[in-house]
Amino acid sequence: MGVVILLLMMATAFMGYDLPWGQMSYWAATVITNLFSAVPVFGQSIVTLLWGGFTVDNPTLVRFYSLHYLLPFVILGVVFLHLIALHQHGSNNPLGIDKNGPQDSLPFHPYYTVKDLFGLCVFLLIYAACVFYIPSSFTAVENFTPANPMQTPPHIVPEWYFLPSFLPFYAMLRSVPDILFIPAKLAGVIAMFGSIFLLFLLPWLDTSRVRSARFRPIYKWVFWLLIIDVLVLGWVGGNPPEGNFIVIGRIATFYYFVHFFVVLPLLSKFERPLPLPPSISEAVMQEAERRAVAAGGS
Repeated sequence: MGVVILLLMMATAFMGYDLPWGQMSYWAATVITNLFSAVPVFGQSIVTLLWGGFTVDNPTLVRFYSLHYLLPFVILGVVFLHLIALHQHGSNNPLGIDKNGPQDSLPFHPYYTVKDLFGLCVFLLIYAACVFYIPSSFTAVENFTPANPMQTPPHIVPEWYFLPSFLPFYAMLRSVPDILFIPAKLAGVIAMFGSIFLLFLLPWLDTSRVRSARFRPIYKWVFWLLIIDVLVLGWVGGNPPEGNFIVIGRIATFYYFVHFFVVLPLLSKFERPLPLPPSISEAVMQEAERRAVAAGGS
């Protein structure tokens, strides 16, 4: 459910970004929709269907506007499905162990209801401040220029606020070279979409019985390597695809797939986790006692 929400949010943000119809908006729509032309046989038909014609034009804008309006309702529905799954299977915890009795759990209401409402209010305050006082500060200068199909911007790149969600995958798209009989464009599209959809396979790739990195000493370091790798990909995606950025992007892309398809399965099989506490409540009480002793000693 979380990955589905991520994909829907990325699609909604992208289609909303195209609506101002500036230079960057127009060429972002052109570049992203043209990715589907790399699909063998049916690629150009898919692109024509997305455009509503033979180029990005008014029918494309109308379609993107409609989807930008409708997708938030789809996201809301998936959020409710997410809550249903949460109530059926329970939430995770920092220890990553299953609850052992009622003392190991808290009711959703009022604890998490109040917590989530507080987080929502903080977000809405920041969001409202940006909308009412600095609405243009998140847009590239080039996007204030009206869309011109006859002039390509010197550097087409997603906005900086796409850094955690889209720029790493955009870097993969531009970094992958020709692979055997697969041209670079198709290989880049496969790498970009594959890097997102492999997140659906994560429960089958990481089969360790211990879910928390707190009790997995090797995985703890490997996790931070992945974080660094994604940040590097985001940095590469925000720069022109030339020089050392291409080499760094290829190395980071290679490690991204190695991490999920090689490192995680091997760690799940050979890593020896630390002993798990018998219950969540006992571990929490031991930690509280340890802190109380440390505070008393100091």
